[in-house]
Amino acid sequence: MSSNKQPSETNGSGPVNPAPRPVRRSFTAEYKAAVVAEYEAAAHGEKSAVLRREGLFHSHVQEWTRARNTAAPAGAANGSGNTSATTARLSRAERETERLRAENARLNAKLTQTQAALSIMGKAHELLASLAESTDTPPSSSR
Repeated sequence: MSSNKQPSETNGSGPVNPAPRPVRRSFTAEYKAAVVAEYEAAAHGEKSAVLRREGLFHSHVQEWTRARNTAAPAGAANGSGNTSATTARLSRAERETERLRAENARLNAKLTQTQAALSIMGKAHELLASLAESTDTPPSSSR
C-alpha cells in the first residue's frame, strides 16, 4: 500500500509544488518597439494575430505605445530605461488626480446644494416672520 503516500513522503525533501509560481516576463526596449511597429503596421483584422503569436495582450501594446509617445527626448537619448515603472507611476498619479477631481466635483455639487437649501431656509424664515407680524397687528377696519 505504498501508493497511498503523500507527495512529501516520496522524496523526503518537503512538499512538491505542483504549480510553481510564474515568473514575470520582461521585454527589451527593442522588442517593444518592434512589436508596436508591427502591430501598428498590421491591417485591422491582423492585429490580434500579432498579439496571439507573441503571447501578448492589447494592454501591453497600449502601454508601450503610450510610453513611446510620452517618452522624454533626454530619456530616449541616454537609453535609460525602466519605462514601465515610470508609466505605472504616471498612471498612479493620473488615477489619483482623477479621483481628486471627481471628489472635488462631488463636494462642489454638495456645497451648491447646501447653499441653495440655506437660501431657501432664509427666505422661508423671512416669510414666516412677515406672516407673524401681520397676525400680531389688529386688522384695521375699512368701514
